[in-house]
Amino acid sequence: MSLPSVRFWPLQRAGRIFSGDRKSAPLIDNLTETDPRLSSTSVHMTRYKHAEIEEDSCSFGSVHLTEGVSAMTTHIRYHAGYSIWKSRSVLEKCLIVSSGVLLLVVIIMGFLLGSKDDNVQSILVSQGSGYCLSESCVSTAASMLSSMKPEADPCNDFYEYACGSFGLSNPLPDSKGAWGMFQKLEQKIQLVLKNALQKPITDLKSEAEVKAKKYYLSCMDKNETVETLGATPLLKLIRKIGGWNVSGEFDVDQWDLQKTLQIVHNKYNMGGLFYWMVAEDDKNSSRHVIQVDQTGLSLPTRDSYLNSSSNHTLLFELHEYMTKIGVLLGGEESSVRQQMQSVIDLETRIAEITTPDEDRRDEEKLYHKMSVKELQNKAPFIRWEEYFSNAINFRKVNSSEIIVVYAPEYLSNLTNIINEFQQSEDGKIVLNNYLVWQTVRSMTPYLSKAFRDAYKGLRKMLSGSEEGEEPWRYCVSDTNNIIGFALGALYIRETFHKNSKPMAEKMINDIKTAFKKNMHKLDWMDKKTLKLAEVKVDAITDMIGYPDFIMNPQALDDKYKDLTIREDEYFQNNVRSNQFMLKQNVQRLDFPVNKTRWSMAPHTVNAYYTPNKNQMVFPAGILQAPFFDAKQHQALNFGAVGVVMGHELTHAFDDQGREYDPVGNMKQWWQNDTISRFKKQANCFVDQYKNYQVFGKHINGKRTLGENIADNGGLRAAYSAYETWASKNPPELPLPALNLSPKQLFFLGFAQVWCTVSTNESLNLQIEKDTHSPASLRVTGTLSNLPEFAKAYNCKLGSKMNPVNKCEIW
Repeated sequence: MSLPSVRFWPLQRAGRIFSGDRKSAPLIDNLTETDPRLSSTSVHMTRYKHAEIEEDSCSFGSVHLTEGVSAMTTHIRYHAGYSIWKSRSVLEKCLIVSSGVLLLVVIIMGFLLGSKDDNVQSILVSQGSGYCLSESCVSTAASMLSSMKPEADPCNDFYEYACGSFGLSNPLPDSKGAWGMFQKLEQKIQLVLKNALQKPITDLKSEAEVKAKKYYLSCMDKNETVETLGATPLLKLIRKIGGWNVSGEFDVDQWDLQKTLQIVHNKYNMGGLFYWMVAEDDKNSSRHVIQVDQTGLSLPTRDSYLNSSSNHTLLFELHEYMTKIGVLLGGEESSVRQQMQSVIDLETRIAEITTPDEDRRDEEKLYHKMSVKELQNKAPFIRWEEYFSNAINFRKVNSSEIIVVYAPEYLSNLTNIINEFQQSEDGKIVLNNYLVWQTVRSMTPYLSKAFRDAYKGLRKMLSGSEEGEEPWRYCVSDTNNIIGFALGALYIRETFHKNSKPMAEKMINDIKTAFKKNMHKLDWMDKKTLKLAEVKVDAITDMIGYPDFIMNPQALDDKYKDLTIREDEYFQNNVRSNQFMLKQNVQRLDFPVNKTRWSMAPHTVNAYYTPNKNQMVFPAGILQAPFFDAKQHQALNFGAVGVVMGHELTHAFDDQGREYDPVGNMKQWWQNDTISRFKKQANCFVDQYKNYQVFGKHINGKRTLGENIADNGGLRAAYSAYETWASKNPPELPLPALNLSPKQLFFLGFAQVWCTVSTNESLNLQIEKDTHSPASLRVTGTLSNLPEFAKAYNCKLGSKMNPVNKCEIW
């Protein structure tokens, strides 16, 4: 078969795909990927030789700096820059980059050897030169130097100093909107997973792993089944939903909104109009409850619709994409174009009543507990008791069932819109066109190449990338979305260092101790609240590496026993997967909350904190170089994964996490005066970050507040923990050629985790959507608030990296 050279994801997945915790706060969001189901993958590759890793990724050395981040910066003019570079072949690019790094290593070694007349052997063995000359140290130094711009003033822009040359040695791949440390590590892990999935079935340890392999093969489509079927699978699904006027198979006289919603939402797990799921009750975190919230847009943000002047081209590309899909499904172009514009107009109405993310940060104000009957009175556009009973078919849901609604005003306003459209046949057609479109846009990636190619223009507008992923990378990521814990089992067996877990546990405890010590220095927190805060720190549970069940074949099989995967049914595999995930979610309703359940696959390069579980999770993917490595300096470990740990810990006390007590219940456990003083401290961060500009756009200080608090508190806690460690241990030998003190190395290691290049489009999307600040500001914004950084780099008071006025909470 002749595979297409690239694969494209849709804008945002319309399906509800219950794969994580609603309240989890991850270290990074992958907005640069065009499908939010794609998770970053990763971990320490002990069994894979460099040659095997280099097979695809053009990696080098033993230290791989990466991160699958939505935070991006060192932005470049994607179309103007790298034109010569882009014209080169993959082999040429690999040779150029590898040669540059090898040259750095040679320079370092030459510098060291030239500084001493003794025998070379004694230099390398005795470390008598005063530098660390191990293979790991030399490789680390070379890698760090390759990203640095030493001539830049660290007191003016530390990000430029730490990452100013990153783009030269790490050019942006054509298929990516952003490229940084997280993404590099993700790609190496994808290669590990590819090798595992290509092994014979007899080498696999569980039926779940066999299902993962079958799904991967169905995606790769070597027999061209997907191409042969064309639009047929989706047309069949549309008929089951009730037809679509766009493709000419729709009887408006027989149409019923209630019936259509129950099919789209409750049978096929697709989205539209609103969102519901079973999740932990924020005020009683030991039980599950039905939750309802706002949703329903095809584009990433409401502003994409409302700021029509600045987003005219984006809306145009959305319309073009929708029209192309409608025509591929049998519609006549002029009719399709008109009908799709009506769908966009409806989505614009929905955007107008959607509350912006920055106005949804007060958890207490969002939480509205009510009965199904009360919801019926609030939003009578459907019969809610019937709707939920249709989904939860293992028991009766009556009008007295208690649920939690996070957007009651949205649902009330939505009722008015729906009632308006229900008044005419044309309005009903638009409503149905909209709902079916939510399913269509979710399922087009699983159709033939023509459907995937239709997305290119919109993808370019959103991410700036001109190419899609190679088929095998696309399919590894897609398999991870469907059956991630089976891939996790494959990955852990191949790569994970067993001793990483106790070492990480020790570091977490050190950072908890430092965090509590820092709390005693605060002048805005009363003693009673401080004591309870210490209790909460001690109560935080941390899960490291991977869940034990994935190493038990029977337990892993039990998790996926109801999921049917067939090698030649790619589209249907995804239909069944959506239904499987819905069933898994709904079945939790009458069971107590499992506070040890993981929401990330273990090979993910990320971490998260969940407030209603008071739990931090650090997957194996984050426990590898450059974040964490037993062979590298502790200054680098504390500066990288230590800050990650501190970041997640601080989420327990950010503007949202602080509302949850040590057990994970949302309640007021702080004194009123302390709450007022906290908000004053937090406003300092809002003002600081909103004054930063990218492309002339101000960062949204309110939307990014929680992450900015976590970034700043995490850095402070990790540095304090490192200082304590350094006071109890002999000094570490400096890395060659860097000429940095251990404290300076800590801050450089922290900064280089965030080295990133990106397209203007993807950076713009992050500014509009992400709760995290762009990567450069996650470096300069935090370091400029830390006096210890200014002292380490001798930055004068009043310089950009040592401003007179600083922000601090934790």
